[in-house]
Amino acid sequence: VSPPPPPLSLSFAPGWIYPNRSLLQQLASWTLIKKVGKSDGYCSRILRAQSNRKEVNTEFRLRVEGDPESYQPGSTYRVTLIASSPSYFRGFTLIALKAGTEGDRDEDYIGNFQIIDEEETQFMTNCPHAVTESTPRRRTSIQVFWTAPPSGSGCLLLKASIVQKRIIYFQDEGSLTKRMCEKDTTDKPLLDCCACGTAKYRVTFYGNWSEKIHPKDYPRRANHWSAIIGASHSKNYVLWEYGGFSSEGVKQVAELGSPVKMEEEIRQKGDDVLTVIKMKAQWPAWQPPNVRAAPSAEFSVDRTRHIMSFLTMLGPSPDWNVGLAAEDLCTKECGWVQKVVQDLIPWDAGTDSGVTYESPNKPTVPQDKIRPLTSLDHPQSPFYDPEGGAITPVARVVVERIARKGEQCNIVPDNVDDIVADIAQEEKEEDDTPETCIYSNWSPWSACSSATCEKGKRMRQRMLKAQLDLSVPCPHTQDFEPCMGPGCSDEDASTCMMSEWITWSPCSMSCGMGSRSRERYVKQFPDDGSVCTLPTEETENCVVNEECTPSSCLVTEWGEWDVCSATCGLGMKRRERMVKMPPADGSICGAEVLEVEKCMMPECHTIPCMLTPWSDWSDCSVTCGKGMRTRQRMLKSPVELGECTEELEQVEKCMLPECPIDCVMTEWTEWSECNKSCGKGHTIRRRVVNLEPQFGGDPCSETIQRKKCKIRKCNRGQANSDEKKRRKEQREKRRSKQGRAEVTSEHPGCKMRPWSSWTECTKLCGGGIQERLMTVKQRFKTAQLSSCKDRKEIRACNVHPC
Repeated sequence: VSPPPPPLSLSFAPGWIYPNRSLLQQLASWTLIKKVGKSDGYCSRILRAQSNRKEVNTEFRLRVEGDPESYQPGSTYRVTLIASSPSYFRGFTLIALKAGTEGDRDEDYIGNFQIIDEEETQFMTNCPHAVTESTPRRRTSIQVFWTAPPSGSGCLLLKASIVQKRIIYFQDEGSLTKRMCEKDTTDKPLLDCCACGTAKYRVTFYGNWSEKIHPKDYPRRANHWSAIIGASHSKNYVLWEYGGFSSEGVKQVAELGSPVKMEEEIRQKGDDVLTVIKMKAQWPAWQPPNVRAAPSAEFSVDRTRHIMSFLTMLGPSPDWNVGLAAEDLCTKECGWVQKVVQDLIPWDAGTDSGVTYESPNKPTVPQDKIRPLTSLDHPQSPFYDPEGGAITPVARVVVERIARKGEQCNIVPDNVDDIVADIAQEEKEEDDTPETCIYSNWSPWSACSSATCEKGKRMRQRMLKAQLDLSVPCPHTQDFEPCMGPGCSDEDASTCMMSEWITWSPCSMSCGMGSRSRERYVKQFPDDGSVCTLPTEETENCVVNEECTPSSCLVTEWGEWDVCSATCGLGMKRRERMVKMPPADGSICGAEVLEVEKCMMPECHTIPCMLTPWSDWSDCSVTCGKGMRTRQRMLKSPVELGECTEELEQVEKCMLPECPIDCVMTEWTEWSECNKSCGKGHTIRRRVVNLEPQFGGDPCSETIQRKKCKIRKCNRGQANSDEKKRRKEQREKRRSKQGRAEVTSEHPGCKMRPWSSWTECTKLCGGGIQERLMTVKQRFKTAQLSSCKDRKEIRACNVHPC
């Protein structure tokens, strides 16, 4: 005889809310589970529970911060469970499960949850891998942290179950399940580059940080991008990287917008760096492309230095930057990348703990690692989004190959454009000047700056005559090459080769007299073993803030001069600095933060006007009658390059239907005298029509108004009074008899007043109307309401034409 089956057990997830008996009965059909051994854990029962929920559910959603398609091993993400309005949920369960597993074993659960608010969430008692609610109440969202598993964990599923009213929604391949796989890191430059020759690139930075796109707390007064600093370098050098710590150079860029220390660090890397990338600061941060061309710079790469990195500060900010980190321009096919386009979001350098654009300085101690900003960092953050959506990019960078030199390894070009580009490059003899940039010829080379066998340089110049398209940057107007004095040679064994001077360091004093220095290093010692006697350091005095009193403020050093406002002729240029610390006594800072001076560019030359097509005609300036409309076109080439006499705006007349003309009347006259010297009388006042209404305008109102008047009682002889009384009685009898006849014939059960006089005609000509009224004076009990009411008559008048 077989043993009896074990009893059945009804299992519920701790923390779920079951408000009444009917819900318990309904849950029983979903969660009735056979009692099994200890190896079948409580967590797996939740996973195997089935529900008869709707086919499609869009009320609830599981969201991972930033909506990533993959996870970075070891990174922490904010996970949010959301109910769309007006829905809500009472209870929930949240787990992270390795893809392809059933949850029967502890190792099937992946990553680690972290509670954010203990009043909202807690770990499930019988299933410590799961998170559930702490308090029984209605809610629309919950949030927890989840740390991704280590590298090699593969794909996973974040799954949620929720209780809402009497319905349980279980995990499914829908909005309550998020599948993510480990981020592919194989594209990092771990291997040596196999490309041959060198390649030349142009990097262009397009700032998209503006009040229109990022309106929250946008700093209208001082928004800018700091000077861009970067390099093409080898894989042995790291400018910055996510998960790493900021160097002193990165810190100064991030907090002060100063590239000086960063450039010094780059140049000290020697042969690991091929090109230093520098671009001027942008004030303000966003400018229309037709006002100023986006900043750009050119750099080169070769087989050992095939990586490009740069950064720039988003200012003002605590320590926020954008940039590229270790962008490899070498392809697996031993060629050079044609083009890279990357949208950029800001990242935190980990050196300041401020949360808003203009937070006061708050150093992060100890220093944090570099990390991307997220939309859930802090409610006061300008990028905050309670739903944890992705941050809208603040900039875009375009890196485009413009030339290749030397013999290339990849025999087959990347594409047809490469073949054309390479042929054009040979024909132009490495002249990559855009067609929209018009230059003069190069001047002869200048004399060498060194008259001895020390390393010097010589220069040649050309003049930019016209920049026909401001969106396309024009290359430099100066060219340099190394040289030595007469009779010297690079192969001379006694030659001492020095690097260029590194930019001056910041002033040693924040106020008063200080000093600053700059350095250079020996690139190549003499082959004959002699000592290099050339100086490697220079020092000079400097003054940043002249006064050091409590009423003085501390300012930064002056930034670089902006480009001249004119491309030819006389223009203006400016430079700025920022207040680092206001006066200690609370007074207003009197230091100048803006400096402007004149600048002279080459003489302007007349060029043909380059104009856009005419725009569409505008709407008519009026809604009726006669008006004007306009259309415009724009000058594509800068006005400074030459006078353009073509018209940029056209105006023409437009005609719409005639406007309505309302009736115009004079003011009322004074009231006339009473027409009776005693007893009851009346007085009148008048006005006349000055202008009849036309084209549907408002009609004229009344031209005569009457009102009763009584000066005094009449006092005459008694005989006359009796006679008057007798006549009055006779008149009333006649009126009564006539009224009764009318009432009987026309208004049974009513006593009506006689017809009033006809009103004035509403028009003097062209057809108007008059009206008169008969009103109810008395209604008898036997009268029917429908048959006893006021009457009104209307007739035409002044029908003759005007």
